[in-house]
Amino acid sequence: MSTVSYAIPANRNQIQALVNVTNSHVNTEAAAFYLNRKKQTLRLWACYETGPVRPIRINRRLAWPVDQIRTLLANGS
Repeated sequence: MSTVSYAIPANRNQIQALVNVTNSHVNTEAAAFYLNRKKQTLRLWACYETGPVRPIRINRRLAWPVDQIRTLLANGS
């Protein structure tokens, strides 16, 4: 089983640029910021498993894979 690490920023001003992210996953707030979507939109994607990025669940929290976010943004989809 692999270890997942992700940081939880205290507020939106502390979210670092995506190119500087070294963690494998980010929380919903950071993922929404990078994807220019509302947090609730990402929660709906996770609930219905319909979004372009699939999170993993860690103790009832969502962790969004940085590599999938980068791929999505690079492809412009």
